[in-house]
Amino acid sequence: MVAGLLRIRLRLPARSLKEKRAIVKPVVERLRHRFNAAVAEAGDLDARDAATVMVAVLAPDAAHAARQLQTIARAVEGWRPDAVIADIETELISV
Repeated sequence: MVAGLLRIRLRLPARSLKEKRAIVKPVVERLRHRFNAAVAEAGDLDARDAATVMVAVLAPDAAHAARQLQTIARAVEGWRPDAVIADIETELISV
């Protein structure tokens, strides 16, 4: 069993924290439901123009976990073209 972790740092076109929440919250909820993954906004909580979203998945092997994390990253990019992906980090942990 492999745990896959994905950290996505987004640059947002928001001018206030309220606008930021309107962008980030639907992305987090959609990821949870579509990919059955653990998802949370995990950084840049007080920054209006940036957000860090963390995703965790479990898979039977490392290749499957890596594919799933790539699919999730592409989905975020496709859903919100106005939110620029500034950085992506992945980590695979054997459990």
